[in-house]
Amino acid sequence: MELERAKKYLEKGVDGYANGNGGMFENFMMQGLGLHLDSIERGRVLCSMKVPVRLLNPGNTFHGGATTSLVDLVGSAVILTYGLTSTGVSVEITLSLLDAAFTNEEIEIEGRALRIGKTVAVVNVEFRKKSSAKIFAQARHTKYLHLPPPAPVQTKM
Repeated sequence: MELERAKKYLEKGVDGYANGNGGMFENFMMQGLGLHLDSIERGRVLCSMKVPVRLLNPGNTFHGGATTSLVDLVGSAVILTYGLTSTGVSVEITLSLLDAAFTNEEIEIEGRALRIGKTVAVVNVEFRKKSSAKIFAQARHTKYLHLPPPAPVQTKM
């Protein structure tokens, strides 16, 4: 069940919309993104896509902001593979851009859980060029996992 939830999250976006009726994230990032889920297992998600023109920076390379948004998306999906009901709140995203990716270049995005605890989750996300397996970006995503409030304690009087 937890893998199905993570799969739906990647395919339809944060709120389950695939038709552009969602929020800013769904309309800007997800609609027509072409993100394919290649493999999913507990603690690991592997996706692939071609770099679309609309996600390029003025230098005609894959935009760092778009890369960061994909870190959030894939990292959150990794957390869902553990059966959690929420992906948590981002505390920190550290991104290292090591090389450039260009229009229509096939890339792979792999997220791996480093630690999923009671209140904190840490995920590593790597971006590779599919043709050479060369890493062009690497990120670490830390999220706070909100715990539901404890049930009220009933005492006898």
